[in-house]
Amino acid sequence: MRRLFLGVALAASACVGVGQLACAQAFQPADIGEWRRSREVAIPPANVYAHSTAGQLSAAVKGVPERVYVPNVASRDVYVIDPGTMKVIDHYGVGRGPQHIVPSWDLKTLWVTGSAESHSAWGSLASIDPQTGKVSRMLPMEDAYNMYFTPDGSAAIVVAESRRRLEFRDPQTMTMQNSLTIPECSGINHADFGADGRTAIFTCEFAGSLARIDIGERKLLGILKLSRGGMPQDIRISPDGRVFYVANMMTDGVSLIDADSFQEIGFIPTGPGAHGLYPSRDGTKLYVCNRGSHAVSGAPHGPGSVSVIDFATRKVEATWPVPDGGSPDMGNVSADGRHLWVSGRFDDVVYAFDTTTGAVTKIPVGHTPHGLTIWPQPGRYSLGHTGVMR
Repeated sequence: MRRLFLGVALAASACVGVGQLACAQAFQPADIGEWRRSREVAIPPANVYAHSTAGQLSAAVKGVPERVYVPNVASRDVYVIDPGTMKVIDHYGVGRGPQHIVPSWDLKTLWVTGSAESHSAWGSLASIDPQTGKVSRMLPMEDAYNMYFTPDGSAAIVVAESRRRLEFRDPQTMTMQNSLTIPECSGINHADFGADGRTAIFTCEFAGSLARIDIGERKLLGILKLSRGGMPQDIRISPDGRVFYVANMMTDGVSLIDADSFQEIGFIPTGPGAHGLYPSRDGTKLYVCNRGSHAVSGAPHGPGSVSVIDFATRKVEATWPVPDGGSPDMGNVSADGRHLWVSGRFDDVVYAFDTTTGAVTKIPVGHTPHGLTIWPQPGRYSLGHTGVMR
């Protein structure tokens, strides 16, 4: 049921006679408490990334040491890197199939999502306290390939990829609220939310399609089969909220989806195995990790690179190759915006790309590193994955 939200009415009345930018700036972190309690979605700012630019760290992450957390799927562990020294300072086991490091909605926990290795070998969720960098608890999960959070913070969305299911759970206890099975969405794994937070689009990797979800009603709204098919991976919304960018590993580029009509409107070629997508800290660029292979398990030293798309022109303005080849996969941007940290999926390393020059530093880690995150990151709250910040 669609409702006229109290938060929207208040925000709208507060913005009478002022510009969009002033309206966006008027929505401050103090408003989050009332917003979360009412389970409502506020009017989006003119730039959905306006509160995740450099320097806008929340009080919730005060005193948290900056670290890079790297989940290694094959070695079943997490490596911890000090970005100041570019060296590994810790590592520990976390159970089966660790895939992504996911910041919680309230920014106080980092969740390690663990996927099922078979129908009998379940996955898990492990929580890391970012103040100490250590695991604080382990929870068994049937399958937890990835995880997101509803924009109001009322639920975690555990992505049970092998079951083609989204599980809405209490964001603290992980107790099940309800679930949504989507048989048409084989390989459901990555997502982003519309600017108003009412809907989300999930990628269906093995079906070459996208699934649009009503977040409030927790139901499927529709399936879009991509014209080029392929294997859609990560997805990110444009700063103005009008277009979704979808990385496609098999078509070597990024599909453009109109956020209102849920229809394809374009395609941007980037490089072999387009995979992870990360906005720059100023919200003007999109970094595309080209994994260098169409294979789920590729060879090392492939033609991997990072492409830089200008959001305004929707064109690639630069490409950063990995010296001697590599496999940039997933990660995120440092809080100051100076480095893009991504895993080298088939090379057992982590890459730190200088976002000014494209120069690369390589750091050896465990076997098959995947969805790393650098923490803390700017933002009022996290929508999940490796740091979809708002």
